[in-house]
Amino acid sequence: MSVSSSTGAGAAEGAAAPGLAARLWRRDLPHYPETGRRYAYLGIVVVTTIVLYYLLYIQYAVATSIMTHYEMSFGFFILMSVVGNAIGAFASLLAGLADRWGRANLVVYGLLIAGLLVLVLPQSPDKTTFLVLFAVLSFIEGIVLVATPALIRDFSPQLGRATAMGFWTMGPVLGSLVVTTVTSATLDSSSWQDELRYSGFAALVVFVVALFGLRELSPALRDQIMVSMRDRALVEARAKGIDPDQQLSGHWRQMMRLDVVGSAFAISVYLLLYYAAVGNFVIYFSATFGYSEQRTNGLANWYWAANAIALVVAGLLSDRLGVRKPLMVVGGIGSVVATAVFAQLAVHPDTGYYTFAWLFIGIGVFGGLAYAPWMASFTETVEKHNPAATATGLAVWGWILRIVVACSAAFVPLVVTSVTPIVEHGHEVQVASEQAAPALAIVNQHQALFGELGKYPAGQAPPELQARAAKEVGLPGLATVQKAQPQLKVLKEHGAKVKEASEDGPGQWRTWWYVCLGGQIVFLPFIFIMTGRWSPKRAREDAEEHQRAIEKEMAALAKE
Repeated sequence: MSVSSSTGAGAAEGAAAPGLAARLWRRDLPHYPETGRRYAYLGIVVVTTIVLYYLLYIQYAVATSIMTHYEMSFGFFILMSVVGNAIGAFASLLAGLADRWGRANLVVYGLLIAGLLVLVLPQSPDKTTFLVLFAVLSFIEGIVLVATPALIRDFSPQLGRATAMGFWTMGPVLGSLVVTTVTSATLDSSSWQDELRYSGFAALVVFVVALFGLRELSPALRDQIMVSMRDRALVEARAKGIDPDQQLSGHWRQMMRLDVVGSAFAISVYLLLYYAAVGNFVIYFSATFGYSEQRTNGLANWYWAANAIALVVAGLLSDRLGVRKPLMVVGGIGSVVATAVFAQLAVHPDTGYYTFAWLFIGIGVFGGLAYAPWMASFTETVEKHNPAATATGLAVWGWILRIVVACSAAFVPLVVTSVTPIVEHGHEVQVASEQAAPALAIVNQHQALFGELGKYPAGQAPPELQARAAKEVGLPGLATVQKAQPQLKVLKEHGAKVKEASEDGPGQWRTWWYVCLGGQIVFLPFIFIMTGRWSPKRAREDAEEHQRAIEKEMAALAKE
């Protein structure tokens, strides 16, 4: 929606009611909505976010199946993730124009395109087509990553901002939970193609709801700071005198500040473990602990469920106390401790399922304590510089976030070099070992003999050597070894590398978890440069002072 079609609140009041077709494009509201309608809009945004992340993350939950189907190398699959996140990063910058175009249409029609893309993905004839379509999907997600929290900010005053952001942040978390819940319940009877289609159909259903139900504030309303719902009358009164075009200048320059850019980088590296949970847990638990896709997704449910609950509780608590920073500190320090324990378990292959489950609950809870207050504090930090530049500030965050994700995806195989041979040949070697077990037992009993036979092409050994083999091993034994030649060839070509990778892998994964731990440590000092009080008492005093200022300004407007 262009600014030229969205005039101030006063002009909108006098305009004729638009027809249905216009309402499906022009979504701006001339007045700040009542509580019921406001919650409905917030709910639609949250559900839309959940479904979009369901669409994006379902690929990782069935990663090994997709790689097998398209004969992808692990390097190609990583390339797909890197390309997708890099494209998503620049899509986030483009979404900064939501301050000019509006937010709702980007969300609604982005959801439609994303749903159709995921329905088409399983029909990809080859891995290159799959990569291209996934990149387009990531482009849409990068736009929505900016537009949806901008809508959440618009419809949530500062005194309720952390709760609203807690619900929004449940989008990617509940999207992950939906992925792991659906796949752990259906993978026994469904293919990976079915799993993608389920997410595509869900997106189309939510699209219909958003198409008719989602609205947004007019530029004159959203371009102001709203501390509490008591500001509503003043915000609407001010809006009648605001020129939206004048509010649009200098956004990018205003956002190039340490408290915006530095904080965005800090939260991005803090979330390194979260990215790994989405993109690498299936591979990690398969390679290190022998878990199936289904069992790993079931284990991840503990993480996502705990994180989702913690996000909402942390948001409610932050708003109740009126502070963000103390909760971020508790969440950050708790994450450091829990991640350190998780890293050490990489080299303990006897660790039980429920040990990981309880640890994931802790990681999820501390992550929620840090992230929901951070989102609220970040939008308030942006508002401090210019409330009309909210989408631009979120675009800076979205760009940095996706660049960090792309870099982390690229660096995993460089740090964990064991991943490639295990992912590409681990299952093949395991199957070959099982099928060739009888032949291997015979070969191991007669290593010198089979060492000599191996010097000649099959069936071309000297007659005396063949006679010796028949005498020592027997014709049935030789037949068993001959039948297992394809499997023995696989073991000869890849067995040693897979064995070495299996031995090196746990230590390498521990190193990567330490990298994630480092990102969480980097996050902590940046808490101190963000907007907001440390003391609940000082926060209450600020709110009271703000209310007095509002009453004074309203009285002045009434006299005018």
